[in-house]
Amino acid sequence: MTLAAIFGVGGLVLSREEAAFFRDVQPWGFILFGRNIENPNQVRALTSALRETVGRSDSPILIDQEGGRVQRLRPPHWPAYPKGETYRRLRGAGLSTRDFAWLGGRLIAADLADLGINVDCAPVADVPVRGAHDVIGDRAFAEEVGEVVSLARAMAEGLMAGGVLPIIKHIPGHGRAGADSHKTLPVVHTALTELKASDFAAFKGLADLPMAMTAHVVFTAVDPDRPATTSPAVIEDVIRKAIGFDGLLMSDDLSMEALSGDLVGRAGASLAAGCDVVLHCNGSMEEMTRVASATGALDGRPANRALAALAALPAHLAPFDVVEGRARLDRALAELAL
Repeated sequence: MTLAAIFGVGGLVLSREEAAFFRDVQPWGFILFGRNIENPNQVRALTSALRETVGRSDSPILIDQEGGRVQRLRPPHWPAYPKGETYRRLRGAGLSTRDFAWLGGRLIAADLADLGINVDCAPVADVPVRGAHDVIGDRAFAEEVGEVVSLARAMAEGLMAGGVLPIIKHIPGHGRAGADSHKTLPVVHTALTELKASDFAAFKGLADLPMAMTAHVVFTAVDPDRPATTSPAVIEDVIRKAIGFDGLLMSDDLSMEALSGDLVGRAGASLAAGCDVVLHCNGSMEEMTRVASATGALDGRPANRALAALAALPAHLAPFDVVEGRARLDRALAELAL
């Protein structure tokens, strides 16, 4: 049985307790954070150990590597990447803004694949609204739906061209939230017609991509009582039907303060609402044990679809010069700074 969960890890190496737990519960995947990152050899050893514990060479290992302020792999071992908002302003060498977003994704994929990381929690497809909380802010590509879709798709395609699966986030939209869902529950009172024309429309333009992460945001026009992650109405009527997303849907982190109740209740409510997989990030063994107790076997259809998409990526890898690609991106960033 594969557990419908993605878990974090406590430190730089896998402890005996963690290895035994993961071997026993068999989570679908894992996620890495800055606390798990020291140098390339250490990260490679950790990703290898994680897959060894579950006995699956294709086990998804995730990371948040958007660029800008959300980047777990950082200098000196890995290059800094632009924040999402920067890509819409890059020009040069005959490349379009979309070309640069693809290039950013392709270069990030090269970094991740070298470490055994095969899923990136990017791109951000949220459409920011003036006056909203800056938890999204410059992580977003633009304020116009068409531009967000174009650049987000380009980055997703760049990631996939390098053998890394993208996760679009935060479906059905976090851009107009007035609070940081890490700390409190954002409530959006915008009319449904406006949401469909902006926030939801960006994700509809990306609905064919294989994975998405939910927003811990209440949309009162759809469900005034529950955030998207735990709302059957939002997941079924908006994400699955109106947006048309049919891929693997994962929750955002269950330990974020936007969600109410204990972890057992949060995990159960997320899965009951229609999430395929729940995400728990902080690496606490006590908390992971509670999440596992409320999480059943993964439904094979969406998971198999995501794994099939992952398996298909290497077959399409084209030759790519990482050094030249990095130089092109650096030259464009230098020109922008002038």
